[in-house]
Amino acid sequence: MFIEDKDLQSVQEARILIRQAKEAQKVYAQLDMATIDSIVKKVADAALGASESLAKMAAEETGFGKWQDKVQKNILASEKLYDFIKDMKTLGVIHEEREKKIVEIGTPVGVITALVPSTNPTSTTIYKALIALKSGNAVIFSPHPSAIGCITKTVEIINNVLDGLGVPVGLISCLSIPTLQGTNELMKNKDVSLILATGGSAMVKAAYSSGTPALGVGPGNVPAYIEKSADIKMAVKRIIASKTFDNGTICASEQSIVTDKAIAEEVKKTFIDQGGYFLTGEKLDKVVAIMERPNGGMNPKIVGRSAKDLARIAGIDIPEGTKVLICEEKGIGRQYPFSKEKLTSLLGFYTVNDWLEGCEVCFKLLENDGMGHTLVIHSRDEEVIREFALKKPVSRLLVNTPSSQGAVGITTNLAPSLTLGCGAVGGSATSDNVTPMNLVNIRRLAYGVNDLGLDQEEPVKSMDVDIQLITKLVMEQLKKYS
Repeated sequence: MFIEDKDLQSVQEARILIRQAKEAQKVYAQLDMATIDSIVKKVADAALGASESLAKMAAEETGFGKWQDKVQKNILASEKLYDFIKDMKTLGVIHEEREKKIVEIGTPVGVITALVPSTNPTSTTIYKALIALKSGNAVIFSPHPSAIGCITKTVEIINNVLDGLGVPVGLISCLSIPTLQGTNELMKNKDVSLILATGGSAMVKAAYSSGTPALGVGPGNVPAYIEKSADIKMAVKRIIASKTFDNGTICASEQSIVTDKAIAEEVKKTFIDQGGYFLTGEKLDKVVAIMERPNGGMNPKIVGRSAKDLARIAGIDIPEGTKVLICEEKGIGRQYPFSKEKLTSLLGFYTVNDWLEGCEVCFKLLENDGMGHTLVIHSRDEEVIREFALKKPVSRLLVNTPSSQGAVGITTNLAPSLTLGCGAVGGSATSDNVTPMNLVNIRRLAYGVNDLGLDQEEPVKSMDVDIQLITKLVMEQLKKYS
């Protein structure tokens, strides 16, 4: 019987996809690590080959960002991620401590629900598919409705590869009728083992409230502190390169500049020389008027827009070549819009007396919106850098690098990732850049080493013999019950 109600159709589709994923994952989990690695490599190559076409499709469909930068995100999520995880042991015996007589065995978590935002749709889909495949799991994507076309196309490209390799249908799938009800079913169904939540605060909160284990990330409100010892020209260059990267759609992009009074005028001049424009008077009022919705939330119409686009929306004139719009904000809090997260070409600007006050202002900005996420410091004073690292409530403290590119692992050696944990202080279950290792359960095999004074009738066999025997038995059982 045809069901006209979209919400009911969505729920039914979700249940079908979950059943298919569960059966497909059981079969996939029987494959050996070498076969899984080969599959991951082929999927990564296919995604890399489609990186430009998917980027253009995402930019056109969502209206966010720049397709050229979305290509770089897709490359990060495919080629760079693969290079990072290719030698990672995720399943079977992954670690042995012979002296302590402990063996660690990786097992898949099962079926994963992956929520995908409209800001990074194709790259997040590629990334989550690869880390799920590497860890022996199935994944079902719940796409943002405004990016369903490019997300569905990405899943189609992945499945074309899997179909050619004989992987069971349903291992990687995507909800074609995205509704709140369908997504709730994907999050709350008893056969779903884990939720990977990337997106807005409300969605992440819903994931954690679902009753299903979840890895979610909260909002970023990244302060960029330019300390008086910094190379000012390079610091500004890095900040602008980061803030204009896909027009600020990465949650780790800088949101506010904090700098010392001793260098503030030079910092301002350098921003102006490199394409920054400081808003004042009526122009500032008009930009503020378009920044937020009546409830105080970010206006989606400004997300991922260039400075030129923002000026057009606000109805103001700005100099040709302007890259970012800057406001010397007067305070921090709900009534100060430039002190919040702005996923677009807007920056707040704060002047402090010294690094101690800078430390305090950065903390308040994080406390306002972004605890646990990321902070970037531009400095050549290692003592100040160390003090920030020891005291700031963030999961990533980036030094002398663009924050957008640094946090996700493009310009740093952090794990390539598009799900950036915020730790408990940020309401997240992890502070990691999420990798395949976050998607496996670790089973620990521990041999007795102390019989508490009991008589021992037979000597304990050598660890070498024990591991050989037990590994064979464990792998047989894994194939039987995983």
